[in-house]
Amino acid sequence: PYAEAVFRLADANGKLADWSVALANLSAVAADARVQAAVASPSLSAAQVAGLFLAILSGKLSGDAENFVRVLAENGRLGVLSEIRAQYEVLKNEREGTLEADIRSAFDLDAAQLADLVARLEKKTGRKVRAKVSVDASLIGGVRIGGKNDDGVNISDLFMNGQYRRQSLIQNYGDESRSEVVLDASQNIYVAS
Repeated sequence: PYAEAVFRLADANGKLADWSVALANLSAVAADARVQAAVASPSLSAAQVAGLFLAILSGKLSGDAENFVRVLAENGRLGVLSEIRAQYEVLKNEREGTLEADIRSAFDLDAAQLADLVARLEKKTGRKVRAKVSVDASLIGGVRIGGKNDDGVNISDLFMNGQYRRQSLIQNYGDESRSEVVLDASQNIYVAS
């Protein structure tokens, strides 16, 4: 409910990007071991814990974001800021028609290669793709693109009683022996190659 409330507020005020930054900052503070110890301390009141967050992020939060911190502190929910942020980002991406692609390559991709890959994914999905790229030396070669779950899973369609039946959300990207694009129910992109 917190992520949805923040999303509604941000969307209504045209502040989706601002709230993304605020939630990223709040999540980073909440992840600090010293802050976690303070949040868990029975000797600090909710107002004191909220004050700690506000002091650390002084000048970086809007009035609404500061009030949000106070509400979370009063309800003992500062420890779930990373989950709130993740849920908010899903709602924000839906609203903006954006997909996040986690691209892992065995080698560095130059700007032209990345632009080409993103353009192909956008054409295939009909949505804007925000790529997060990393080099993964454990890959033998090629590129792995995915979302939050198992990547590169090869699920085939099937023929039953002479009829073609779609068993998965596979969309061919080349032929079966080379690679394919799979979109899951949350529109996460998976490429097996």
